[in-house]
Amino acid sequence: MNSVDVKQLFIETLEAFDLPIYLQGSMSDDDKYPDSFFTYWNNSTADDAFYDDTETETIWDFDLNFYSNDPASVNSVLLEAKQLLKAAGFIPDGSGYDVVSDEPTHTGRGMNILYIERK
Repeated sequence: MNSVDVKQLFIETLEAFDLPIYLQGSMSDDDKYPDSFFTYWNNSTADDAFYDDTETETIWDFDLNFYSNDPASVNSVLLEAKQLLKAAGFIPDGSGYDVVSDEPTHTGRGMNILYIERK
């Protein structure tokens, strides 16, 4: 798998929810928030597991956020996403944390997700 494939796998896994998925910060001030949606951000990629001075793994670090105008779904949908991502080979960390929303109608929850790309 190459770097484009890891991001694509991440997005395709979330597409099972049939909800909008945005790169964090890519919505303009004029965009209206959908009722529910995901955002993601690739925090870093770090080479790891070296053999003969060559990396054999890359560790991908993502933030996944879910926002909704339905407070009950903020927790439940993020935990469903956790299970789907886990089944796809990602490593979710914990049960999430609160994230700030720019809209008073929406609340948000986030989670850190890792993926180990073996070369």
